[in-house]
Amino acid sequence: TAARFAAPVINWASENSLVRAAMDATLHIDKTAELPKFHSRTFVAADRGDPVHANEDAPAYGKRKAALYATCFVNYNKPDTGLAARAVLNHMGVETKVAYPGCCGMPFLEQADLARVAQNAAKVSRELVKLIDEGYDIVALTASCGLMLKFEWPLIVPENEDVKRLAAATFDIDEYVVDVAKKNGLPGALSPLPEGVTVHLACHARAQNMGPKAAEMLRLIPDTPIDVIERCSGHGGTFGVMKETYPVAVKVGKPAARQVAKTGNDTLCSDCPLACKHLGQLVSAKLADGAAAPRQAHPIEIMAAAYGL
Repeated sequence: TAARFAAPVINWASENSLVRAAMDATLHIDKTAELPKFHSRTFVAADRGDPVHANEDAPAYGKRKAALYATCFVNYNKPDTGLAARAVLNHMGVETKVAYPGCCGMPFLEQADLARVAQNAAKVSRELVKLIDEGYDIVALTASCGLMLKFEWPLIVPENEDVKRLAAATFDIDEYVVDVAKKNGLPGALSPLPEGVTVHLACHARAQNMGPKAAEMLRLIPDTPIDVIERCSGHGGTFGVMKETYPVAVKVGKPAARQVAKTGNDTLCSDCPLACKHLGQLVSAKLADGAAAPRQAHPIEIMAAAYGL
């Protein structure tokens, strides 16, 4: 939370060679790893400051309500993803509400601190269940957080009834758009993106056993080449930035990066923003001849662009 108030300074420091060298030496954060940026205006604040309404002419109007679980990364680092999700769902006629009662605990899980994960699961599920009682579906905006709510929490606190209810009511954002499209229909026309999109199916998305929903969603856009890559990006949270493990993250990610570069598509997207950033950096390094690296985005941002939102 404190990082939002110091976002300009933190973002400057993350690109300053002297600061990064110091971080490498003292914090053991690899000086060559690209770090995510922070935003002074969070997704929650942006939603509160710009209220929107569902499209009354859309087929899903009055039939679906979605609570967008902001997630730490979208809220503080990538609010554009949240705003795109809100815009697409509103355009589809879905009433939306933004919810951020706390972290899903994935960083604690990576450190094997299961007690902290259990605490967060109890706290967050208790609040999100209130929205389920109001008729809202719960929609996670990053794949890792969706996996936590659907699968990891029920394994860690299997006796918690709120967690059980939440797991059954949670959708990944791409999964939710596909569900609404199938059950209620889509409004208007989607504009083709002939420059093409490469979809990286992140490990945390594949582990949800829901199928390639990002690709399925983007194939709703007509006349748009879609290439799918199902290889690990190599990032893995802190694994992808710490000095000790970053070289391994690069090694693991290179095969996927080679596939991305080979497609030649204009845009690279992934349900995992860190995977997308990592692959984008590896592709940029590979394209030493000066060719432009693909634009990086979340799949829902591509959908928003196709709708002209």
